[in-house]
Amino acid sequence: MIGLVKVYSVSGRFKDRSNAWRRFRIEVTAINEDDAREKVYTRIGGGHKVPRNLIKIESITEINPSEVKNRYIKQLMNLDRLVTW
Repeated sequence: MIGLVKVYSVSGRFKDRSNAWRRFRIEVTAINEDDAREKVYTRIGGGHKVPRNLIKIESITEINPSEVKNRYIKQLMNLDRLVTW
C-alpha cells in the first residue's frame, strides 16, 4: 500500500428509506479524492439502495496509516506483497 494508493476518510450523510438523514464516516483506499468519492457512492448506493443525489459528502481527508481504524485496511497496509490468482 506504499506509494500510489492512499487512505481517505470520507464523511457525510444520506437519506435512508424512512426519509431520515443518516450520518456516515467511511475509510476507503483510493488513488485520489475523486476515486474515493466514487467508492463511497458505490458502497452506500449499493448497500442501502440510495441514489447518488441523496448522498451528501461533506469532507474527504487523507489520513495517516497510524490513524486507520478499519481492520481490513490495516491488514492490507501491513502486507509486503499481494498475490492474486
